[in-house]
Amino acid sequence: MAEKKTMKIEGDKVSTVLYPVLFGILVILLWETGAIHKIIHADTFTLPVPSRILRIIYENLPSVLKNVKATITVALGGLVLGSVLGYLLAIVATAFPKWGAGGLTIVAAFNAVPIIAIAPIMTNLTKDFSRDPNTRSMLAKMLVVMITCTVAMSINAYRGFTELKPFSEDLMRSIAAKRSTVFMKLRVPNSVPYIFTALRVSVPASIISAMVSEYFAEFIIGVGRQIRENIVLAQYATAWAYIVAAFVIGVTMYIALLIMEGILLKGRR
Repeated sequence: MAEKKTMKIEGDKVSTVLYPVLFGILVILLWETGAIHKIIHADTFTLPVPSRILRIIYENLPSVLKNVKATITVALGGLVLGSVLGYLLAIVATAFPKWGAGGLTIVAAFNAVPIIAIAPIMTNLTKDFSRDPNTRSMLAKMLVVMITCTVAMSINAYRGFTELKPFSEDLMRSIAAKRSTVFMKLRVPNSVPYIFTALRVSVPASIISAMVSEYFAEFIIGVGRQIRENIVLAQYATAWAYIVAAFVIGVTMYIALLIMEGILLKGRR
């Protein structure tokens, strides 16, 4: 019985990966052969075939890598800043429960502000930060990503601090544990799975917000900016090359997150 259950679980894992991969291969084959172009009535100028996109990436690899590095730096920097700030806000909200939930509601309201509205504001606010336009631009973009990532972390971490197992807090108090001990031994460990729940939201959001913020940045660098510039110049094949680069960045970062989560939370989910 146990062997059948194990085989079923392994089969589910294989099918979960295999079916999407096969579907992706099918889509790429239809795309390369031009079948998709006939279905959606598109031409190879606006929707170039995958082989041409890959050739452009290969021919312009140093430039692509330079822009990819800039986008990853902004996304990771803003992700770290936003996650740390969100976690600290959750700690403050937990320490002052009377206004904690209400305070996080106000923080969550910032998530309703569009990125295209925040990005120009941050560019203006950081114009006197440095004489180097690249430094000013990187800071402004990181701040945009930070605001995007703060909300998810603060709300999820707050849930981790407050949604404890039944009677666990009462048990700690029954042995006269201090608030600091309850926090470090109970609340912090309980918040770890919620941190990864927040990161599952924040990692894709950091890539998107980094790319959108690059549209309004002072310094012309980054995958998002290259997509915009090449579309304006009608260089659609090059724009698609950077779209593929953005896809690779997002998938790579998300897979890295899942691997880290699997290692740190093994047996807890």
